[in-house]
Amino acid sequence: MNTLKNSVRLIGNIGQEPEVKEFEPGKKVARFSLATNEQYTNAKGEKVTETNWHSCVAWNKTAEIIENFLNKGSEIAVEGRLTSRSYTGKEGDKKYVTEVVVNELLMLGKKSN
Repeated sequence: MNTLKNSVRLIGNIGQEPEVKEFEPGKKVARFSLATNEQYTNAKGEKVTETNWHSCVAWNKTAEIIENFLNKGSEIAVEGRLTSRSYTGKEGDKKYVTEVVVNELLMLGKKSN
């Protein structure tokens, strides 16, 4: 049951070109947004699509895969954990961020251009 604690699985499309940074040889981080869509029929019988955006971060080998094979529009499945952090913005205000730290990645569909 320990594997169920703080576990997230999402399937969606990358919203913008992933941002990859290298700290030193072999140490990379990739940040990207992931859009997930949910469709349902409302009370009027109309189909409605709701899009949710998720901030994702991946490290090292997973970051290299993202850098080499994925770009905006790519459909992927990710598995990871949620993490929250805070920082002080330029204006001195406190900002809060919740991210999915990606442990596993599965490329779906074909590579986007």
